[in-house]
Amino acid sequence: MGSSRLPGKVLKDLQGKPMLERVVERVARSTRVHEMVVITSRNPEDQPVASFCQDKGISCFRGSEEDVLDRFYQAAKEFKADAAVRITGDCPLIDPQVVDELVKLFLEKTPDYASNFLVRTFPRGLDAEIMTYTCLETAWKEAKTAYCRAHVTPYIYENPNRFHLEGLCNEKNYSDHRWTVDTVEDLNFVRSVYRCMGSDSFFSWQSVLDLIEREPALKAINAKVQQKEIHEG
Repeated sequence: MGSSRLPGKVLKDLQGKPMLERVVERVARSTRVHEMVVITSRNPEDQPVASFCQDKGISCFRGSEEDVLDRFYQAAKEFKADAAVRITGDCPLIDPQVVDELVKLFLEKTPDYASNFLVRTFPRGLDAEIMTYTCLETAWKEAKTAYCRAHVTPYIYENPNRFHLEGLCNEKNYSDHRWTVDTVEDLNFVRSVYRCMGSDSFFSWQSVLDLIEREPALKAINAKVQQKEIHEG
């Protein structure tokens, strides 16, 4: 709830539902994720997130606000995860098929860590990553810098000699598309997408691409938003 550029963003309305609910609904359609947990902080400011989860019957884990790596690790430990898929709550266009493709790659290649942004070819906002519990625990023990603790996985993917990494890439590069929500402009973009899609909340990411091809003005809504660097916070 304490987003610096868009406070309260994860519970902003998105076509009649909080953005977090849209994320949860879409991830729930994954066929390869066995259990889903919303991980938030113990800060009283994040009580609305915990209350939302309680009302919707969604598992919720609360931990450190600043040390998100610890929060994520403790949640994985609490829920006895063999491997943990990480998706951030500000990606309401996340596609369960992309998540499943990443998990499939992970099971076939058996790396320590895999993501679809080691080499970015998917739109920003379809980001997903998966790691073994052992890999996560190693990062939790060894990562020291503030940004590695705040962003969970940089210690892993910035140390390819330390960990076996695998990346999921799309055949065509769509990395110039921005579908994550960090600003008012981003929120206006995803609201426009959901409004155009109407009652179908389970549209695919390819359907969004088709929509943007028909309505190129949509992409311009947040085209000038600069992505924050992970070292910034």
